[in-house]
Amino acid sequence: MKIMTGNSNLPLVRAIAGYLEMPLTNCSVRRFADEEVFVEIHENVRGEDVFVVQSTSYPANDNLMELLICIDALRRASARRITAVLPYFGYARQDRKPGPRTPISAKLVANLITKAGADRVLAVDLHAGQIQGFFDIPTDNLYAAPVMAADIQARYGGQDVMVVSPDVGGVVRARALAKRLDNAPLAIVDKRRDAPGQSEVMNIIGEVKGRACILIDDIIDSGGTLCNAAQALMDAGATSVSAYITHGVLSGGAVARVDKSALKELVITDSILPTEAAEQSGHIRILTIAPLIGEAMRRIADESSVSSLFD
Repeated sequence: MKIMTGNSNLPLVRAIAGYLEMPLTNCSVRRFADEEVFVEIHENVRGEDVFVVQSTSYPANDNLMELLICIDALRRASARRITAVLPYFGYARQDRKPGPRTPISAKLVANLITKAGADRVLAVDLHAGQIQGFFDIPTDNLYAAPVMAADIQARYGGQDVMVVSPDVGGVVRARALAKRLDNAPLAIVDKRRDAPGQSEVMNIIGEVKGRACILIDDIIDSGGTLCNAAQALMDAGATSVSAYITHGVLSGGAVARVDKSALKELVITDSILPTEAAEQSGHIRILTIAPLIGEAMRRIADESSVSSLFD
């Protein structure tokens, strides 16, 4: 078993390697003068079970090309099995046709990863479960819910906690977290989106008055939806509102928007390398998912059950 990485999230990969007590594969991933990606592996990988850890986050296209070229280099170096480990799968939100003459880019990226030579995919909190079916190779989708549930229990033990989905589409995710929190009650924010990146909160389904509300979602990008939902919950009588989000994209002025919002705290994982603004924000805290990914990689290498991680 070997671990290899591109440049998208080196701190996370080093933490995974530390958990597994293994060194990273000696390789170089660099750019030519015209920004072409060049990968060179400096040790023998013939017959090895290699895990390539690479989030396809910003800059998405550069990081995706690094992943594809790393996989191709390993295939041509006769690695026995290549697993693409995607802490964050970019393009996941383009998983259907929202209108005529639009692409399904998530399927295209899945095809690229498969054609490059990956034998298996390991992802974390895919935006939609059906994306697993976009890959024609075995795909495991890990959930950050156990890590989040442990943190919520440690910080909110004894309080009247309510899990809140920021939209109707996230109810399944919210219900799964509520189940882990001793069947905590569930609420839903009903919203109407007028344009991409804009949202208007319309109604709160559920009684949130006097409760500590936990918003749960897979991605925070501009932060508009989440901040509007937090304000609506406070207006409805919630004692506090915190948010637990797996992937902190936090584009544009999202960090400033979170800092000025009604959110008591935004908790994200390190699936995406945090920006300097996110690390310096007093309202944003980062949980590591390195042990979760590392344990899943160990189980794949040992041919043991990955799903039992979430029992």
